[in-house]
Amino acid sequence: MPSFGTLETPVGVIGVSSDGAAITGVAWRSSAPPGADSAPDALLGEALGQVKAYFDGALKVFDLPIDLGPQTEATSAVLMALHDTVRHGETVTYGGLAERSGTQVPARGIGAIMGANPVPLIVPCHRVVAGDGLGGYSGGDAGQGIATKRWLLEHEGALPTALF
Repeated sequence: MPSFGTLETPVGVIGVSSDGAAITGVAWRSSAPPGADSAPDALLGEALGQVKAYFDGALKVFDLPIDLGPQTEATSAVLMALHDTVRHGETVTYGGLAERSGTQVPARGIGAIMGANPVPLIVPCHRVVAGDGLGGYSGGDAGQGIATKRWLLEHEGALPTALF
């Protein structure tokens, strides 16, 4: 049975799911998904500790096994290219990530893949931006996606702090 735990962060309550072997989900939610157990396994405890350290500014690279679930080959390639090549404090455009992934996925398709990322923060989809601005973001509390993306990028030093 998967384990689930939550952590209060500056951008809302984040829920993390683990199957004991890998992190299977990260989402802005305070209640467990159906079938999840609130008794944390060791990996979930480690993941929650790493997420806390990230928000405290003490962690720049997550060191956790992840399971992206069933994905197409192109989707997996794009998500793993993001995970493996875009570091803390960096951003990449949708088109740039398409090139890095070696797939034929167009920039608009990259945006859809980012929206379907099952483990945001760990696979840092907030670091993918449009060529002319922030682009979209489906993370964060309802209606707070862009504000959450901005906060995360400012937190990492990838975006100057907003004046307003």
